[in-house]
This record gives sequence, C-alpha cells and structure tokens, in this order.
Amino acid sequence: MGFNIVLFEPEIPNNTGNIGRLALATNSVLHLVGPLGFELTDTKLKRAGLDYWKYLSLQFYNNIEEFYSTNHNKNLIYLSSHATRSYYEISFEENMFLVFGKESQGLPKEIIERNHSNSFKIPMYSEKIRSLNLANAVSIVVYEGLRNLE
Repeated sequence: MGFNIVLFEPEIPNNTGNIGRLALATNSVLHLVGPLGFELTDTKLKRAGLDYWKYLSLQFYNNIEEFYSTNHNKNLIYLSSHATRSYYEISFEENMFLVFGKESQGLPKEIIERNHSNSFKIPMYSEKIRSLNLANAVSIVVYEGLRNLE
C-alpha cells in the first residue's frame, strides 16, 4: 500500500527531505519534477531525510513535459489551495499520483484549470493564511489516503 507523491519544482530542501522521509514511512514513491530550487546533494535535504534517504524510492524528471510523457496514463490527483473541492472527496486508490506544487506559488493555474475535476484542496478555516507548509500538506493528504484504503 502506498502512493506516488509528486513535487512540482520544489524549492526548499528541508521540505523535500521531510517528504522523502514520509514517502519511505508510507511505502510511497517520491517523484521530483524539475527544475528544483536546490541540488539533490544539498545537506539540508539529506539532514531532513536523515539516513533514510538512501532507502527512498525516488524518480526524477527534468520538467513537467517529461513527467507527463512518462506518466500519461496514470491516475493523477492535483492538490492546490486554488481548487474548489475538498480532499475529503478524493476516491483514494493505491498507487495513485498525488501532485503538489512548489512552495512559493503552488501548481501553475493552467494545470489546475486543465484538471479541474481532479483538483482538490485542504480546507483552511482562517482567511489570514494563503496555504499550508508543503510537507504538512503532503502528510495530511497521504495519511488520509492511507486511512481510506484500510
């Protein structure tokens, strides 16, 4: 049991390291779509993932076109604070792809518009914030998905 966690152009190595650790803990695969805002050899990335990073199932794509070319027939779910439906409505399936955007901007607007029916958000109950921390958002969705699969 597990998912495919996709990070579109992640910018903060600590977040990616933490998400890598989460991916390993949940038997998920981590997909990184470049360009990245850091090097894969970054010490902050490794420190956040601790010594688990070497066990992680990791896929890297140079850009979104390469990702789509490789995974064109997969079950892709997009997570964005700009989506209208709650992630509670996702019909989770084992090995589905959960796509998250970069920390500063999220997913590009055109991706959300093209995939409106497969786009979901985590509800936020305060107007004072725009979004959640990426690592926290991934954790929320992945563990809700696992709970639904049990």
